[in-house]
Amino acid sequence: MSLLSDLINLNLTESTEKIIAEYIWIGGSGMDLRSKARTLSGPVKDPSKLLRWNYDGSSTGQAPGEDSEVILYPQAIFKDPFRRGNNILVMCDAYTPAGEPIPTNKRHHAAKIFSNPDVVAEETWYGIEQEYTLLQKEVNWPLGWPIGGFPGPQGPYYCGTGADKAFGRDIVDSHYKACLYAGINISGINGEVMPGQWEFQVGPAVGISAGDEVWTARYILERIAEIAGVVVSFDPKPIPGDWNGAGAHTNYSTKSMRAEGGYEVIKKAIKKLELRHKEHIAAYGEGNERRLTGKHETANINSFKWGVANRGASVRVGRDTENAGKGYFEDRRPASNMDPYVVTSMIAETTIIWKP
Repeated sequence: MSLLSDLINLNLTESTEKIIAEYIWIGGSGMDLRSKARTLSGPVKDPSKLLRWNYDGSSTGQAPGEDSEVILYPQAIFKDPFRRGNNILVMCDAYTPAGEPIPTNKRHHAAKIFSNPDVVAEETWYGIEQEYTLLQKEVNWPLGWPIGGFPGPQGPYYCGTGADKAFGRDIVDSHYKACLYAGINISGINGEVMPGQWEFQVGPAVGISAGDEVWTARYILERIAEIAGVVVSFDPKPIPGDWNGAGAHTNYSTKSMRAEGGYEVIKKAIKKLELRHKEHIAAYGEGNERRLTGKHETANINSFKWGVANRGASVRVGRDTENAGKGYFEDRRPASNMDPYVVTSMIAETTIIWKP
């Protein structure tokens, strides 16, 4: 008699050429990830070869009941670490039947910015540091924390080891390997300052692919946490008080910044970011005012400052970039619940296209 685990792990390539494609999209809240699967006649590697598909937008908060059909456009393909074999994950964006992007489709506008000739010429690179918090499902309280109580103060947990310091490493390491398997350019993981909080990094990724990879990495994380019976929170300040918030620091460079004399280009770009500070903050994640207080390695949300090796700045430049006279900078303002399509494209628009 087969066990359920045997059936879940069936290798389809031994009996059929057909594959399963899991179509993924962003739901009506802008943070909820949805997916459904369909059978394809054989392996596919080019998203343009995949069929568009529809879903009931009235059940995701994205369409009225009397006109509920929303169309998924496949945009990026990744290997499926859950079904494995030739099966795939498909990151999609969403449109009306008339071909107009729905309001929650932020990828469409980002793709326009990244296809701008000036942006294309600059070969924008991104490295996104995605922080998140693992919560106990039944009580909505951080993993490893005593129910109704608090652990010892921050200090020993950042990159910590041991059963009293690192909570959820099995989930984190499973996610790391699953992302590598999928073809996501995940570049590292670490335990964060608040216990139960972790970070993964995606990049370097070029242009629109940064958003595709971060969203798919989030989806994989949610699926793994689902298996483990744990909740993933992207809230920028999940626990009030003297606990670190969760961000999505966005590292950025252009071809000009990476070339000789690039440090001057970086400083001009940072000045542009300062001039549009309010616009960026408005787009950098909901509830970010609870995180950007000027404490816990943040700058105050109402002010803009930059510095070298300053983790209390809005924008940080690394010592290696200063010494080399070229490189990249880190925008520390985005919240953990930011939309990577919005943040990456907005940084490119401000620093390359926008004229003060």
